[in-house]
Amino acid sequence: MFKSIKTGVLAIILIGTAIIAKAQKAIDAGTITYGVEYLLTDDQKKAVDPSVLPSESKVEFNGNMSKVQVDMGMAMLKIINDGAINNALVLVDIPMMQKQYAAKMSKADIEQQSGSLKFTGFKATGEKQTIAGYNAEKYTYKDNNGADYELWATTEIKLPVGANPRGFGELKGTAIKFTNTQDGYKTVLTLKNVKEGKVGPFSLDIPKGYEEKTMAELKAMRGGR
Repeated sequence: MFKSIKTGVLAIILIGTAIIAKAQKAIDAGTITYGVEYLLTDDQKKAVDPSVLPSESKVEFNGNMSKVQVDMGMAMLKIINDGAINNALVLVDIPMMQKQYAAKMSKADIEQQSGSLKFTGFKATGEKQTIAGYNAEKYTYKDNNGADYELWATTEIKLPVGANPRGFGELKGTAIKFTNTQDGYKTVLTLKNVKEGKVGPFSLDIPKGYEEKTMAELKAMRGGR
């Protein structure tokens, strides 16, 4: 019954128009589109079919706030996030069942989802390439478990807190190709385009008609239990 919720919640949590500019451009509100590649282990592939997961992720942002939405057929999933305080709201709509669920996420919940990873030691490599029309440079960095990573960043755009990936505060630039880890699932997100424009407003208040759940309860539903 909750199969679509399972794949949808994974995609949304794994989660969130090319502009070519030589000088840095600050964008306060708009929509970012990423291409998504799933780096699933063999065990994860047995639990989730990668072919049914979205190949794109769109993030609407306005200042500190952002919203990611994925239509999974049976279920519509949204995450609204306040990047300044690291709190979020997960909304699940299941029209066929006439059910609507909401779960709040605290800063601790969000950190737990990402495995409590902290990133440091960002170093520019000098390697360059163009991604989505932006000049980008490759960086290496580490997490607090000693694992090595790489990402691509540009200085040609500047995005607000709500639009920037978590954990990259020390990076001198905007990450436009990077690895994301949620609940042990890894994805690579690559910028496809950024469209400046009015979006929102967004709120962490639970909308009327939604039944409040904990994240643990949503995960239990996701697993079909």
